[in-house]
Amino acid sequence: MALWFDETYGGQIRFGLKLKRSIFHGKSEYQSVDVVETEVFGRALALEDAWMTSERDEAHYHEMIVHPALTVARRIERVLVIGGGDGGTVREVLRHAEVKHVTMVELDKMVVDACREHLPAFKVPWDDKRLTMRFEDGIAYLNNYKGELYDVILIDGSDPVGPAEGLYSSPFYESAKKCLTKDGVLVSQTESPIAMADDFARIVKTLRTSFKRAEPFFVPIPLYPSGMWSFTFASDALDPQAFDEARAKRIEDGARYYNRDIHRAAFAQPSFVRKLLG
Repeated sequence: MALWFDETYGGQIRFGLKLKRSIFHGKSEYQSVDVVETEVFGRALALEDAWMTSERDEAHYHEMIVHPALTVARRIERVLVIGGGDGGTVREVLRHAEVKHVTMVELDKMVVDACREHLPAFKVPWDDKRLTMRFEDGIAYLNNYKGELYDVILIDGSDPVGPAEGLYSSPFYESAKKCLTKDGVLVSQTESPIAMADDFARIVKTLRTSFKRAEPFFVPIPLYPSGMWSFTFASDALDPQAFDEARAKRIEDGARYYNRDIHRAAFAQPSFVRKLLG
C-alpha cells in the first residue's frame, strides 16, 4: 500500500505527496517536525503537518525572499533573518560578498538540527563565520534589540497562527522598523493571495501602515496551497524595481529561479490582487 503525506488547509484544500520513506519525526515544545523523502519533490520538510520546503522547489522561495531585497538595498552589510530554520534563506544571503554579518533568530532548535542532518542538498554554509544563530522568539528579540541597525530584515516565518501569529502584526513591524537603517528594506513572506486571500490582504495593508511603501510580489511554489505565493517588499526610501544591475547579475549566474527579468515581472499585480488591496 502506497505511503502518502497530506497537508490539509482550512478543511478545504489538500496537497499530498507519495513518499519513499519517512526520514525524521520529532516533537519539540512548539510543533511536530518531519523530514520525508518523496517520489517527485525529493526530501521535504513539514511542520505541524504543513509543507515548508522541498529539494525540488526550495530555490523558488529562498531566492525570492532574499534577492529582491539584497539587490535593492543600498547597504547589505548587516542582515537579520527571523525564522528560516531550514537554512535556505541564510544560504542565499551569504552568497552576497558584501554581507558582513547575518543573524538568524529561530524559535525551534529542533528544526535547524533536523535540517542540518537530513537536508544536506540545501548546501547551507552553517559554519560561515558571518552567521550568528540565536534560538529564541523573534518578536522578543526585536523588542529588546539595542545593537547596530540592520540594513535588511527578512521575515521567513510560517503561517500567521500559533507562535508565528505575532510576526504579522503592526507592533512587530514597528519594532522591526526601529531596528532598520533609514533606507533599509524589510521583506516578509505574506501567504497565498488565493488560498489565504484575507490573510494576504491584511498583512500587506498592515505593512503599509508602518512603511511608506509596501509592494507585494509573487512566485510559483508548487508545494504550497494553490501554488501561488507572495512576499512583500517594504521600505520608507527605496523602489523595489530599482535594483543594482551588477549585484543582481552576479547572483543570477548561480541561481535556479531568480534573475533580473523575474525580479521585474514578480511585482506585476493580477487584477484580483489589486481589488483585494483596494
